[in-house]
Amino acid sequence: MLLARPWAAVSLLATAALGWVNTASAQDDGEIKTTHTQSTTGQFPPQPLSPDAPTSTPIPYLDSDMQSRWFDFGGDTIVRTDKYIRLTADRASRAGWLFSRVPLTATNWEIEVEFKIHGQGNLYGDGMAMWLTKQRGQGGQVFGSTDMFEGLGIFFDTYKNNRPGVVFPYVMAMLGDGKTPYDKANDGKANELAGCSARGIRNQHTHPTKARLTYFAEKSLSLELQYKSESTWTPCFDIPSVKIPSVAYLGFSAETGELSDNHDIVSVQTKNLYSAGGTAEKSKPLSGSGGAGTAKFPTAGTGMKGRSGGGGWGWFFLKFILFGVVVAGAYAGFTMYRTNRRRDRF
Repeated sequence: MLLARPWAAVSLLATAALGWVNTASAQDDGEIKTTHTQSTTGQFPPQPLSPDAPTSTPIPYLDSDMQSRWFDFGGDTIVRTDKYIRLTADRASRAGWLFSRVPLTATNWEIEVEFKIHGQGNLYGDGMAMWLTKQRGQGGQVFGSTDMFEGLGIFFDTYKNNRPGVVFPYVMAMLGDGKTPYDKANDGKANELAGCSARGIRNQHTHPTKARLTYFAEKSLSLELQYKSESTWTPCFDIPSVKIPSVAYLGFSAETGELSDNHDIVSVQTKNLYSAGGTAEKSKPLSGSGGAGTAKFPTAGTGMKGRSGGGGWGWFFLKFILFGVVVAGAYAGFTMYRTNRRRDRF
């Protein structure tokens, strides 16, 4: 029995390791994958993506000191811990922001945010923004955040200043170089990387309004919107060869002027996309998520299919480590077997 035990342990270890590899290999047959499949409920907006395992902050989003571990907020932002984070209330001359404390370092990622722009009047403004920038937590004149930023800004502009021929609300992307100001007088016309009209995105009460931003490093940047009906994603833009700073902070901001609206962040989901095959593809549309019973402010994703060129090496090293564990176990078992054989001779 003593002789059998080392080999049994090695066999069990090898079986478990190979089973792990086979299970993961079977998952490789799918087109798109994420590094995390953990989902948690009732969380403040997620900490930024990283290749490591995620953590989360549970309801009520803030700790006993009314702070968040992962995000800072300022300006006129109000946290309603059981419902939303309101960047601006429906009042004139308001501005608020919400920014991650830790930078996003993932190579390829997807961010899905549920938000709500709504108010009482027929005249409204100005809009909100989503940020992935080197700067963080600075109020300013560009939808409540700082101008001449370095990185990516996605603007949900609800008030038309001077842009003939464009239907508002209008959603557009701008890549900032840290030197060029936002063309506020012309609603960003001089800065636009890509954009789309989104009439109906405001005062939508029948179903959630969402935005899904997907990025594969230096390969593609795409934005989809859900506002026409639940579970229906409308493409806004898909841009090739886009480069976002490798270290950037995730943030949201909003502002009002003489006209106003409520600008609420309801939930955020982040996913770190990778591929074992080394090729990048756009993520496939999700079936509707974020409705009744959905996690508020969840962290890294829940089985979204995604693929990029960044995950092949990680999977190779995982297999290499598993192989090393099996070899080490086999050697330990053989050593014990040889020792016991010598004892039996005496």
